[in-house]
Amino acid sequence: MREKPHLQVKNLNVSYGDMMALKNITVDIPEKKITTIIGPSGCGKSTLLRAMNRLLENADDVAISGKIIVNNVDIYAGGNNLTQIRKKMGLLSQKPHPLPMSIFDNVAYGPRIHGMKKKSDLERTVRHYLTIAGLWDEVKNRLNDPASRLSIGQQQRLCLARGLAVEPEIILADEPTSSLDPLSNQKIEAEFKKLKDRYTIILVTHILRQARRLADYVIFIYLGELVEHGPAELIFENPRHKRTKEYIQGIIS
Repeated sequence: MREKPHLQVKNLNVSYGDMMALKNITVDIPEKKITTIIGPSGCGKSTLLRAMNRLLENADDVAISGKIIVNNVDIYAGGNNLTQIRKKMGLLSQKPHPLPMSIFDNVAYGPRIHGMKKKSDLERTVRHYLTIAGLWDEVKNRLNDPASRLSIGQQQRLCLARGLAVEPEIILADEPTSSLDPLSNQKIEAEFKKLKDRYTIILVTHILRQARRLADYVIFIYLGELVEHGPAELIFENPRHKRTKEYIQGIIS
């Protein structure tokens, strides 16, 4: 690939007990692009995403082998600081999970953990990341309200702001619009398009229309195997593999 890789997956295998979830995955993720991971439900998309910030280790009976390299560092090598690894990668889940505190404190939570104490710095940081997430104008007069009072779409954008506030390099998004109404979906997609100038975005989606709208690069996984990857226009308009073509055409799902 011509683009500079930001994250590299090399010979990654993941199993849950006797079930192989990912089989020998090797792929480079381009820097400051939107990479979409597509494939049928249960094919390993979310497993691959969660392997990228070492969230799989919390699961029972999981075995992982291979390498995931970020900025020339294998995050699965011994001696790595797990907190620092996860700080590099903001995770946006399928459903928003705001912390049980105010809108302000949700965004300030990460910076506080990492040592930011001065009120003026926190205020500036909260405003900055709520603005980036497209939420500032909607919440600026109620920052002390509980985050739970926001709509689901606003909560998802709040979670995006919270993730960005720790200044990650990579945004991992696991079907982040699946629980949203069409307008909120549109807003999240618009923010991703803006954010790719500053961040590498890796998006799991089962919605091919969304992948077509957003993707610069596409990874197609089927039954835990990497079938094909490449620039979005190539994958969607001229896929090399029969299985990719069948999935895009809706013949397999």
